[in-house]
Order: sequence, then structure tokens, then C-alpha cells
Amino acid sequence: MRVARADNECVRNTTWSRRGLLLAAAAAARAAAVRLPRRVALGLIGYDGHPEEILRPLADFPDVELVAVADAGSDASAIQSAIHNPFVSKARRYADYPEMLHREKLDCVAICNHNGNRAAAILECAGRQLNVIAEKPLAITRRDLDSVIAAVEKHRIRAGMLLPMRFDPPYLAMKQVVDSGEIGEVCQIDAQKSYQLDRRPEWQKHARSYGSTILWIGIHMIDLMSFASGRKFAQAASLQGHVGFPELGDMQNVTATIFRLENGGTATLRMDYLRPASVKGHGDDRLRLAGARGIVEYQEETGVTVMGPAGKRILTDLPPQGSVFADFLRSTYLGEKAALTWQEIVYANEWTLAASLGGRGPLMQG
Repeated sequence: MRVARADNECVRNTTWSRRGLLLAAAAAARAAAVRLPRRVALGLIGYDGHPEEILRPLADFPDVELVAVADAGSDASAIQSAIHNPFVSKARRYADYPEMLHREKLDCVAICNHNGNRAAAILECAGRQLNVIAEKPLAITRRDLDSVIAAVEKHRIRAGMLLPMRFDPPYLAMKQVVDSGEIGEVCQIDAQKSYQLDRRPEWQKHARSYGSTILWIGIHMIDLMSFASGRKFAQAASLQGHVGFPELGDMQNVTATIFRLENGGTATLRMDYLRPASVKGHGDDRLRLAGARGIVEYQEETGVTVMGPAGKRILTDLPPQGSVFADFLRSTYLGEKAALTWQEIVYANEWTLAASLGGRGPLMQG
């Protein structure tokens, strides 16, 4: 199985991406629904980014009921697309989230508003001791991120974040190769995200609501680079630019980041919104992990390729597709071990901020 993830937060229509169809098929193939010990009343704030990561798994969790949604200033086309979803159409609808949180008796809130308002929404939910799962990043400034971390830990809520790429089969397979020791200690990482520009919602054109392209899409790959390789970062520095396309406002369309790894190795991440519309496929994500004994790499066109002591091979038997929201629900309400932990979420946010804003960032262990 080959899976490509598109940066499809601005592709607003009623048809799912190829990844969406794969997930839907996988969900339909499962033999039984996942039962929780009790009913979970879910609220949804906004439809920006990837609300489908929340809405799609609901069919597998009959004890989770989407009882209320708040438009939260989302893009008009995003709202129109969302309200046709059967779960959204049955929920009570509010113009914004303060009234929803005041009127509804919720257990958990999914937060998919724009980047600049996300920290405030998380803080409001944490203050009400509501579990949250939020779009990424958690915040676009260090001060706001520190406030979010403090609030989550003070109120002892469960907090998740939409980093679904680490649940995709190719990256899970790459991690398995690294963990097996076949390619040795990873000392060089190269990653790419290249996307078609498409239509951009207004909030992405302003730094106060967008933050930066590194914060918006870079966090996916920054998380994957550490997750799949087993390596931690020690330093980060970036160049970010906006070339042409004046209609984009503040949004960067080219970036380059270099990291020093804690073992002395290096990593690079290049990103752009320059993929031609004439080319099939919205995005081109790539990851290459080079170790002391071999290399494992992934791109959609070639799949997962391993070059080790035994020669070169392409992996065809990949791990099953996972779900970031299902993982959150299982760990929060069934007590299962989380595949994406709060510590990993904090780590990804702190290093993405370090890459976006400059500086060394936190050298965190574990």
C-alpha cells in the first residue's frame, strides 16, 4: 500500500482525497465498533485545517456523540463543506465557542480554528477541565505555547494534537526498519514537503492568524523526522521566503531548515508551495533516513525503499493505517498506551517554534 498525504486544508469540496478513501475503506472493513465505558459528548470548534481527522473516525466510536459545533470564524467554504457532514448536520450549531462551552455539557472538544486563535480556545477548554484534541500547532508564539502547556498540566486534562502522518503506513514501516537496527544509527535525515498552491483561505494570508508555513505544515515532518529516526534535535535554524504570488500576503511559499541532531548528525527540511497545478497529485512528501549501515527512504512514486547490508528492496507489506483521533480516544477513555504522547506533542511544538523563530530550541530528553 502506498499512501500520500496532501496538505489539503484548503481543498474544500465534498469528495475525499485518496487518503480519505483509503481510511474510509479501512474503517468499513473493521469487524466491530470500538465501545467506550461511557458516552462521550464531543464539541467541535472550527472547520479549518483537517476536521475530517475528527469526523471520519466517529463512525467507529458509537459512544462518542458530536453534540455541538461552533463555526469559530472559519472560512465560508469550509463551513459549507462541513455542515453537509452527517455528524455535523445533527449537532447543535453556534456562531462561536464561548457560548457553546457555556451552554453544552461536554466531555471533550476538538479544536480546528485558525492558528492564531488556537491557544486561546485550548486555554478556555482547559480551564473548564475539558479534554481537548487540537489542530496543529498548539500555538504560534512561545508565550502562548508555555501557557497552553502549563494549563494542560495544571488542570490535568488529556490533550492531543492532529499529527496524523505518523499513523500512515510508510512512516510506520520506516520506523520499524530503524528500530530493527538494519540501517544502524541514523545520522542524516532529509525531508521534503512540496504542495500545489490551490486556493488559500484568508486566515493563511496574515501572520497574526497563520504564524508561518513552518508552523503550519513543517510540524508534521519535524515530528516524523524524530519519530521515525529515533533521534532528537539539538539545534535548528531556518530561512523562510515569499517569492512571487502577491495574493498570498504574509504566507511564505519557500522554506529551508537545518537541524543538528543530538548524536552529532544533521537533518534538513525543505518545503514549498510551488508544485504545478498541471502535475497529478496535490503534494509530494519525502523522507530519507541514512544510518551507519544503510538507508531507508519514502516517496509516493517509489514507495518505501531499504538499502542495507543485504542489498536493496522495496517494502510491500506495510503496517495498517492508523488514526490520530482513534489513538486519542483509546488512550483517554480506555487507558491504552498512546501512540502519540503529550510529551511528544510538546516536543514537536517546541522544536517547530525553534525552527520557525530561530534559536537553539529545547534540548529535551526522552
